[in-house]
Amino acid sequence: MNKAKLYYVHDPMCAWCWGYQPAWQAIEQTLVQKVDPNIEIVYLVGGLAPDSNEPMPAEMQRQIRSYWQKIEDYLGTQFNYDFWSNNTPRRSTYPACRAVLAAREQGAEKAMIRAIQEAYYLRALNPSDLEVLVRLAQELKLDSERFSQQMQSTHLNRTLLEEISFARSIGGNSFPSLFVEREGNLQELPIDYDNPRSTLNLIDEICR
Repeated sequence: MNKAKLYYVHDPMCAWCWGYQPAWQAIEQTLVQKVDPNIEIVYLVGGLAPDSNEPMPAEMQRQIRSYWQKIEDYLGTQFNYDFWSNNTPRRSTYPACRAVLAAREQGAEKAMIRAIQEAYYLRALNPSDLEVLVRLAQELKLDSERFSQQMQSTHLNRTLLEEISFARSIGGNSFPSLFVEREGNLQELPIDYDNPRSTLNLIDEICR
């Protein structure tokens, strides 16, 4: 019997994904630590916002700041609001998504996701900027020259667009999203930010 697949659709610059990180980490660790895991975990970048060099309008900045505050109040997630005064924000997450794919090629997908999240939300750096992403690759001890070349390649961009298209095709239109595929059937799981055990119980039921 083929393994079931658990698709985690995310964007490394999605604030709700940052808030979900503790619950998701608990889910993933529990599944990975099983002696005979019957499910494969697949990360999919969802592509929250396309490439743009335009400064983010002030109204949108206020709106996203309000999301941060809401998540902070609801989940206790930490945010560094210096980001908004230290940078020229752009509504552009595709570069960060490409960085995740480029790091995947070097076996560091999850490490890059975490590095981008911490750079953005804790260190007040701007992961929409290529130089920030290259710096993160260097900090992760990746082959930064290879990383930089891939970040600007048409092949990686095509891979990104294909992955976004696949994520949309299974219903991954908001982030984070979880889907279990088993024997040709696809089921979306509710996102529970407070109780990873409820998600694990659902996965067990589906994969039983």
